[in-house]
Amino acid sequence: MRNKTGFISAYALKLLLVFSLIVPLLAACGGINETIKETYPLESVNGSGNQTSYVYRAANKSVPEVAKELSEQSKPQQQSKEADDRMFLVYSDRIVHLQQDKQQPEDTLIEVDSKEYVKKNYSMSFLEGYLLASLLSDLFDAGRYGGGNYRGYNDRDTYKPKTGTFHAPTAKEKKATPPLTVERKGSIFKRSKDAGSGGFGDLGSGGGSIFSKPSEKSGKITRNGSESKKSGGSIFSPGKSKKPKTKSGFGRIIRRR
Repeated sequence: MRNKTGFISAYALKLLLVFSLIVPLLAACGGINETIKETYPLESVNGSGNQTSYVYRAANKSVPEVAKELSEQSKPQQQSKEADDRMFLVYSDRIVHLQQDKQQPEDTLIEVDSKEYVKKNYSMSFLEGYLLASLLSDLFDAGRYGGGNYRGYNDRDTYKPKTGTFHAPTAKEKKATPPLTVERKGSIFKRSKDAGSGGFGDLGSGGGSIFSKPSEKSGKITRNGSESKKSGGSIFSPGKSKKPKTKSGFGRIIRRR
């Protein structure tokens, strides 16, 4: 019973250690980009490389509602004042521009812009009404920027982006940024072909739980060859040996010669 309890405790400790390493890693790799693209459908795309703008649609949700949801999932470095028509969430590598859709006021357009895209296309004077001056100074390199007059996807026909034009996402672009409805399969760990018993198995599969007890080998320690033949797999079977003779005295064991 003690061995079984110790076995489970050891594997529970391993599991805890693995997840303590993986969870922060997943959070760092995903961030706000993963949260948005796996929750809302992709509607429009512009740019390439480090200058990109992706537009998603949050149906039947107001700008403040979406801002609250996203900020709870990934806390922004800065958030503009609450407003019904437009809000900004600033992250380390992205600026999320939330806009009430003029054509469908009950929906919110979520524009995820790389900072380089913002720098090359947006109007700095426009952003001054929403973001801190210190952030804009760093973003636009103390006033030196691309000179665009863009003000967001909602106004793209009036204030056109300086680089590229928006288009409906292609099949390849949709695959690269899948919505939540995409079926995903897989597991965190997969048992390797040469993995021994007691290793980490495929989580959630029936063929190798991480709590599976390794198969026990039957057998016993035998003193002669005849008994080892009857055993199903002895640990070891030493040859015949003479029983050592003990002698009382000062606690020493003396082997007979």
